[in-house]
Amino acid sequence: MDTITAIILAIVEGITEFIPVSSTGHMILTTKLLGFDEQSPIMKTYEIVIQLGAILAIALVYRQRILNLLGIGRSRTGRGGVVPASRLNLIHVILGIVPALAVAFFARDFIKGLFGASTVLWALVAGGVLMIVAEWVNRRKIRITAHELDDLSYGQALAIGLYQIISVLWPGFSRSGSTISGGMLSGVSYKASADFSFLIAIPIMCAASGYELLDSYQYFTKDTIMDFAIGFVISFIVAYLVVIAFMKLIQKIRPTHFAIYRFILAAVFWLFIMR
Repeated sequence: MDTITAIILAIVEGITEFIPVSSTGHMILTTKLLGFDEQSPIMKTYEIVIQLGAILAIALVYRQRILNLLGIGRSRTGRGGVVPASRLNLIHVILGIVPALAVAFFARDFIKGLFGASTVLWALVAGGVLMIVAEWVNRRKIRITAHELDDLSYGQALAIGLYQIISVLWPGFSRSGSTISGGMLSGVSYKASADFSFLIAIPIMCAASGYELLDSYQYFTKDTIMDFAIGFVISFIVAYLVVIAFMKLIQKIRPTHFAIYRFILAAVFWLFIMR
């Protein structure tokens, strides 16, 4: 893998990791178009490294939330005096991540056996359909009870965590796509669903990447370390900019827009991967 390839893959990872378009699908398609084997050990190790760069970016964006969850965030003054800076707590996060982590841990080998191009293609389509349904239900058929992240109930956090299992068992479905859709179907606003999806991505991805890294550390050699470092930095920068832009444009870029893009990507997938 040359430096140009490393840069391209890092940019693709940074752009797609946190928005609901399936970073897995994009990485498979990009490596295929570049003429690389996506399943090679070095390529898989590189993907872990650039994922860690994306994780660091999201942690920076949500640094104040993380501090609040750890009990060391700032407080603010309300009408009743000093009140906590956030009503969201670690129980919400735990409920949002435990279902997916448990399934990933106990079904790791089974999940790896599910991985394949056709699986990803159908996941892109199915995930897009779920997002369209979720937006329609959220706007017309359900009462929104959590407009902001601090309004999230424990039940809604758990529901989002359960929806996240879909992305664990179906490669290419998109973790953010399943969690944002799950939140919207559970009475959480689009913005709050996206916020919670991004926040719980930090422990989920740290656990998954850390576990995989234990099997791949031997591929950090003098021949690969520079490209790995470049990829990490670029993925961090791009992911940071994408998340900031997404949260600013969230009312203009609806789930249906992402769903249409997923359908187009599935068509490209069919042309370049399946045929």
